[in-house]
Amino acid sequence: MLGSTPCNSLLITPIFTTLLIILLYPSNAQLSSTFYSSTCPSVSSIVRSVVQQALQSDSRIGASLTRLHFHDCFVNGCDGSILLDQGVNITLSEKNATPNNNSARGFDVVDNIKTSVENSCPGVVSCADILALAAQASVALAGGPSWNVLVGRRDGVMANQSGANASIPTPFESLAIISAKFAAVGLNITDLVALSGAHTFGRAQCRFFNQRLFNFSGTGSPDPTLSSTYLATLQQNCPQNGSGTTLNNLDPSSADAFDSNYFKNLLNNKGLLQSDQELFSTNGSATISIVNNFATNQTAFFEAFAQSMINMGNVSPLTGNQGEIRSNCRKVNGS
Repeated sequence: MLGSTPCNSLLITPIFTTLLIILLYPSNAQLSSTFYSSTCPSVSSIVRSVVQQALQSDSRIGASLTRLHFHDCFVNGCDGSILLDQGVNITLSEKNATPNNNSARGFDVVDNIKTSVENSCPGVVSCADILALAAQASVALAGGPSWNVLVGRRDGVMANQSGANASIPTPFESLAIISAKFAAVGLNITDLVALSGAHTFGRAQCRFFNQRLFNFSGTGSPDPTLSSTYLATLQQNCPQNGSGTTLNNLDPSSADAFDSNYFKNLLNNKGLLQSDQELFSTNGSATISIVNNFATNQTAFFEAFAQSMINMGNVSPLTGNQGEIRSNCRKVNGS
């Protein structure tokens, strides 16, 4: 998994990954970009319209919606389980898991999308598919790539808080641990680097990286992989004993645009999260050459990102008669 990656594997790996995932999860073959062509042909434009409207009052929402899809797929597959509120049928919600609590957001926008979709096509489109479509719309509206979202997922009827705590990659983990979490859902090193590129837009709270600023790994000193000028800025934004919820741009150079600047930042030791910078600063890692390629070739990044989003969206979906089509994304039908 962590072996060397030849440059031409960037062209081969995503295709190979897709084939591998189909072999591992046969039900994925039922996902299709035309699944709603007769039952809800306007679903993509409905989703895009609601996301575009939300962006007018909240420049962060595109990144937040993309993150929801990511955090959903890593727990029980892409089944909309992250959207379930704690309640009668859900004793422990994924929303309250450590990676999501007080940081996952955009649930109200998902509700608005669901309402608009239900008004046009009642009982047809799953909440899991709404997350996948909202992520694509969010990336495209921020200037990023577009791709044909494979749909046909159905919604899960249970949440898995312990799974969310264990399976979702965190900003504090080593590259080896995060690589293992990606591998556990059938995603490879190229997927890891490409999907990390979603940190080209959005914000992060101080609490997700302040361990790097003053006493990294108990050394009494800052993380040595942080640029000294960037470190000074971050220490000012996130002082010791200051608020852990202060927001910082994940990409200080173009905070709301989806571009390749995230990777250029890594080359300059300006990755905000530990998990970001480790992609480039972990000696001997196969991720280094991929970061270099994406930093100098935005087209390569966009192509890889689109393919990796499709790969991630193919993680263990419920299809056919599995699960349900929730009428309310926050609760199981009948609860």
